[in-house]
Amino acid sequence: MLPKLLPFLLGILVSSEFSFAETHSSDVVSLPYGKFRGSLNGNVTQFLGVRYGHSERFRLPADPIPFDGVHNATAYGPFCPIQAIPSLGGEPAPPPDPSISEDCLTLDIIKPSVRTSRRLPVFIYIYGGGFNIGKSSDNDLKPLVERSIERGEPIIGITINHRTTAFGFLPGKEVADAGISNLGLRDQIFALKWIKNHISAFGGDPSRVILGGQSSGSVSTSYLTLDNKQNSNSLFHGAFMQSGTVVRSPPQSEGQADYDALVNTLNCAAAQDTLDCLRTVPFDSFMAAVNNTRSQALYNTFDIAWQPRIDGDVIVQNAWTSIRDGAYAKFPILSPICDDEGTIVVLPLLNITTTEELVGYLRSYLLQNASPAQVRELVNLYPDDPAQGSPFGTGLDFQIAPEYKRIASLIGDLELISPRRFFLQHASPRQNVWGSLSKLGKTTEFGAYHTSDTPVWFTNTTVVGYMGMDALLNFVNRLDPNSPSAKVFWPKWNSPSKEGNTSLLTFSDSGTVNITADNFREEGMALLNFLHANEFLGVL
Repeated sequence: MLPKLLPFLLGILVSSEFSFAETHSSDVVSLPYGKFRGSLNGNVTQFLGVRYGHSERFRLPADPIPFDGVHNATAYGPFCPIQAIPSLGGEPAPPPDPSISEDCLTLDIIKPSVRTSRRLPVFIYIYGGGFNIGKSSDNDLKPLVERSIERGEPIIGITINHRTTAFGFLPGKEVADAGISNLGLRDQIFALKWIKNHISAFGGDPSRVILGGQSSGSVSTSYLTLDNKQNSNSLFHGAFMQSGTVVRSPPQSEGQADYDALVNTLNCAAAQDTLDCLRTVPFDSFMAAVNNTRSQALYNTFDIAWQPRIDGDVIVQNAWTSIRDGAYAKFPILSPICDDEGTIVVLPLLNITTTEELVGYLRSYLLQNASPAQVRELVNLYPDDPAQGSPFGTGLDFQIAPEYKRIASLIGDLELISPRRFFLQHASPRQNVWGSLSKLGKTTEFGAYHTSDTPVWFTNTTVVGYMGMDALLNFVNRLDPNSPSAKVFWPKWNSPSKEGNTSLLTFSDSGTVNITADNFREEGMALLNFLHANEFLGVL
C-alpha cells in the first residue's frame, strides 16, 4: 500500500503550505491540440465542455481533433445520447434534447481563479443514471471548490461525459471480437489519462487525483479500482463511492440476445457485418430502437440491457472474484450509503402484492440461479411487516402498496447495501476505508432514498452544515476525512463502536451526527451476499 501512496504523500508534503499569488490564473490554457478560454465566476474559473476525446459510434475513444484559434469553454458541451426513461407516472418520455451528440467526450473543470504556488489535488465526479442516462452538468462542483478555497486548501473539481446505454455498453460476441466492449468505462479511463497528461496546465497535480461518483458513477468508480488490462487503478489515488459498489458482472454472452434483438429491429440481420450495419443506422432510428429496451425504470429494475460486462480487458473477471481475491487498488476509500436505498428503485414493482409474487420476481429477474428454497428463506428474513420495512424507522407509515416497504428493504439491500458491505469486509483489513449512513429525509414515502445524501457532500446543508463537505475535502487533500477541527471524529469502517465491531458516520434529521455500527439486517445481508456469490462466482 505504501508505494502506491508515496506520490500522493509527497504531494501533500510539497503542498502543505498553500500561498496565494496576487495575480489571477490565466483564463486561456494551451493544450497540444488547441487552446481553451475559461470564464471567471466569482472566485473560480470554469472551463466547460473541454474536449478530452473524440467518439464515433461503436469505436474506441480517440484523441480530440486539433483545431485553430481559441475555443470559448464557457458552456457545457453536448452530452451523450441517453435512453428515454418513462416517468414514474407512466407518461411518455420527453422529446430528445438538441444538445445531444454522439461525439460527446467532454469534461468540465472548476478551479480557483487565483493562482497558488503549488499544484492542486483533483477531484473527479462521475454522474449516476443506471448506465442509461446522465451528463456532466448534472453535478455542480463549484460549491465544493469554493469551500476548499475558503478553507485555504483549494482543489480542482472535474465532471466528465461518457457514453451510456447501448452506445456505451453494447454487449455480444461481435462487440467483444471487435475490442469495443464497455465503451462507457473506456471513455472514463480515456478521461483519466487525459487528466494525468493535461491537468497540470490547469494547475492540477496528476499525482493527487481522487475519483468518485454516485449510483452508476460509483459503480463505475469501483470497477476502475479493480485490476484490469487497462491499468485504470494506476490513474487515481483514492475513491469516493457514493451509493454504489460493483454488484453483478455478467459475461458478454448473457447480453447476446439484446444485441441480436437490436440487430433484428434495425434490419441488420442479413448484413455480412452486423456491427458495421449498426454503425450506419440513422441516429433517430437507432435511438427509437434503444428506447424500447429494458431500463431501470421498468419492471425488470436492475436486470437492464446495457450495463458493464466481463470482457477480459476492462473487466477481466467477475468483480466479486476480484474483491474476494484482493485484486484491486489498495488506496483509501470513502463509501457513503443511504438508509432507504431501495424506495425509489422499486416503484415499478408496486403491483407485487403477495409473498409468492415477490419470490417469483426475484427468481425471474435478480436471483435466477438461486433455488426456490433459498429465495423463500431470503424473503422470510425480510418479513411482511411495514414497521420493519423501508423507509426504516417510520412504523406503519408510507406503506403505499401492500408489499412496498418490504420490497424496498430487500431490493435496496440486494443491489446496493449488501454489496457495499461485502466490499468493505474484504477491503478493510487491507487498506483504510470509511463508511457513512444518511438517515436524512424520513418525512416522505421515499425516506433517505438512493443518493439523497448528495447535498451532505456538496453543499452547506441546513441539518449538518459543512460537515460532510469538509470531510470530503479533507479526504481529497490528505486521503483522510478527519482533521483536528472536525466536530466529529470519523473512525475507519472496521473500528469498534458502541453497537458492534464496525463504524459508520451517521447523519439524522435531528441534526445529530454520531457513530453507529454497520450490523443492521445482518442475517439477511449475509444470505444475500452468499446468494450473490453463488449467482456470479459459483464458489460458495
